[in-house]
Amino acid sequence: QVQLVESGGGLVQAGGSLRLSCAASGNTFRISHIGWHRQAPGKERELVALISSGGTTNYADSVKGRFTISRDNAKNTVYLQMNSLKPEDTAVYYCAAGLGYYGNSYYDREEDYDYWGQGTQVTVSS
Repeated sequence: QVQLVESGGGLVQAGGSLRLSCAASGNTFRISHIGWHRQAPGKERELVALISSGGTTNYADSVKGRFTISRDNAKNTVYLQMNSLKPEDTAVYYCAAGLGYYGNSYYDREEDYDYWGQGTQVTVSS
């Protein structure tokens, strides 16, 4: 079992920054990749950023150049630094951990993840 707890969400003005944290506990050695996802009202959940156990990162086109995913292995924590925030970034942000490869090298499906956090709300005002 792996437990994930997100923190760091809040209300920020457009152009501002936030840093989200995802603290993992349990059998963290089994984690293959961690992704930050978001779901805006009335929209499907989408992958925002991904980091593999080897440190490879990938980003959705909508956040490239503005968001940075990183990790602190000693703290079992993955971060999402969000800069130049826009109102369209408003959503509930979730981190999720996958334990293996499920046939999709983009890891952009919910089926690619085995454990999910409870989510943290990010609201960007215009």
